[in-house]
Amino acid sequence: MRISFSIEPIKNQMQQSIADIHKCNAFTAKYGLTLSKAEIQNLVAHRFAVLKETRRMEFGTGILEPLIYAFCDSPYIDSSNYEQTLLALQDMFYQFKNEVFEQLSDEELILSMKTGFNGAAQGSLEYLAGTWVETLARRMRCGGWGYEETVEVTPDEDEW
Repeated sequence: MRISFSIEPIKNQMQQSIADIHKCNAFTAKYGLTLSKAEIQNLVAHRFAVLKETRRMEFGTGILEPLIYAFCDSPYIDSSNYEQTLLALQDMFYQFKNEVFEQLSDEELILSMKTGFNGAAQGSLEYLAGTWVETLARRMRCGGWGYEETVEVTPDEDEW
């Protein structure tokens, strides 16, 4: 028996993701960060490639929008490295999610990544991908991730 499927839902999901990420520019502009249409398309296309590579499924707009809101105020991100940083963070998110065996919620994992990126990594994506993920995985195996603070990864309605 041969199973067939339509790629139309994926195209629709990609178009919705592009529109949602474009809306983020209104918020991130106050930090001097905006994404061009081509950069947004690249980020969204990369999202679907990474999901396939990591054998993950996502519904809705995905993790890119929460990553944008969480990291846009980082002192280590500027207009010259914004797109590349988001590409790397998106990759790391899915890698980390697999490494911690789904024990952290998306929000907790983003908080941990932001804490590491702005703290010990001092903006180093290499440090975050290597040392930080090892530290995080070790903490998870020892019974917790060690951070009690919470972070809003989306803006309040009145900030729009």
